[in-house]
Amino acid sequence: MSLATTMIVLATAFIMTVLLAPIGIPMLRRLKFGQSIREEGPQSHLKKAGTPTMGGLIFLVSIIFATIVCGYFFDLFTTQSIVLLLVFVGFGVIGFLDDGIKVILKRNLGLTSLQKLIGQIIISIAAFLLLRIGTFDTTITIPWTDLSIDFGILYVAFMIFWLVGFSNAVNLTDGLDGLVAGTASIAFAAFGVIALFNDQLDIALFAFAVTGALLGFLVFNANPAKVFMGDTGSLALGGALAMLSILVKQELLLLLIGLVFVIETLSVILQVGSFKLRKKRIFKMSPIHHHFELSGWSEWKVVLVFWSTGLIVALIAVLTEAL
Repeated sequence: MSLATTMIVLATAFIMTVLLAPIGIPMLRRLKFGQSIREEGPQSHLKKAGTPTMGGLIFLVSIIFATIVCGYFFDLFTTQSIVLLLVFVGFGVIGFLDDGIKVILKRNLGLTSLQKLIGQIIISIAAFLLLRIGTFDTTITIPWTDLSIDFGILYVAFMIFWLVGFSNAVNLTDGLDGLVAGTASIAFAAFGVIALFNDQLDIALFAFAVTGALLGFLVFNANPAKVFMGDTGSLALGGALAMLSILVKQELLLLLIGLVFVIETLSVILQVGSFKLRKKRIFKMSPIHHHFELSGWSEWKVVLVFWSTGLIVALIAVLTEAL
């Protein structure tokens, strides 16, 4: 895929998102799909109550359109494209149901953890079975080494763990204006470049479609946010990001490229574990972005530092792959 093709895919998703947002945001507001804010969260967030959520629908439409139309136009719509869309849309539907329950019933909790988990497992298994129709490599390689392990049929268990884990990790990170849109766009772009290195042009097309759409969404989601992506967007992005790492056969490299998401998740695990075992908290609040807020950092400072961290680790990952 040439630079021109990459730019066309990016521009298509970006422009479509920018055009759809001014239509979608007022529609979400009319439907009263406003965000509920946790009372125990930072007090500065209370002013965000009522901001339209479920904005992930906007970039979902843009990404689906760009992937299918550009994929057919450039003859790059393949089984792997279908698998990526299956995971992306499937996890997005779970998020949509979760958001829908929250906004309609006006409560901060949507689907139960078990309900979401069952849905995520079903979609993960479906994606695995679809890949197994062809010749799918079930080995996992340790980055920067020649070591690899063939999981065989057990790879499905890894896929479930990976997709569920990272979809929830991205979901946990979605707590500040523009935080996930920025960090995820960097991560998808990194995997897009890696896919180009591997000559996996169909996968690169999807990755850059997501990047373009998220950059377009960021126009409306950056502080002060006019719309939130909600679980509709964050669960879809996390699942698709994990699926990308699987398809480019750099599963464990996601731990570096998605380091921000990993740290956010670990902060929650450590906080909960410490409180249950020691009755003491490690952080002022988790996920860790709230800890920095309560430590006196402005929301913009937290977001910029996390974006910068995501960019640095993504560049390290891409450069090590290129060398």
